[in-house]
Amino acid sequence: MNRLQKLNAFDTRAFFWCNGYGQHAPVMAGSRWVSRLGDGGLYLILGLTLAVWEPEDGQAFLLVGLLAYGIELPLYLLLKNTIRRDRPCHRLQGFRAAIEPSDKFSFPSGHTAAAFVFAMLLAQFYPSLMLPGFILALLIGSSRVLLGVHYPTDIAAGALLGIISTLLALGVWEWI
Repeated sequence: MNRLQKLNAFDTRAFFWCNGYGQHAPVMAGSRWVSRLGDGGLYLILGLTLAVWEPEDGQAFLLVGLLAYGIELPLYLLLKNTIRRDRPCHRLQGFRAAIEPSDKFSFPSGHTAAAFVFAMLLAQFYPSLMLPGFILALLIGSSRVLLGVHYPTDIAAGALLGIISTLLALGVWEWI
């Protein structure tokens, strides 16, 4: 068994382990709710609100955020459509996801990438909100596994993509 096969086997075991704990009705309801927070609308509403009402860093938060999402989204689409990893709900025999995913492929998790962009922005511009931001990002990523549409490594890759995209955007922002 090569390293990729071992990683895939570990990922599948971790997925089933997570789903063994996540099939209770309250956990599933909470996962659906948390997952919806990561759909993107919340980030835009908060960014626009800060840009209008928070004079010190609000506009910079919004502009760096737009730049970070402008970096993250094309990279996410490139990775997802190049790697083309089937979602666990489409690959694992007998497993049904709690929700219907919006597309076919799972790697990386776009919800998680976007959530980590937002968490990184909070950490940079509003350090007192760093911990809640990262907790929310982790909850959004975890919810995607519990709902059956991502493997744990999809979440890790999404988190890394979000962090790197934000660091690049911050670097460009400082440069201009």
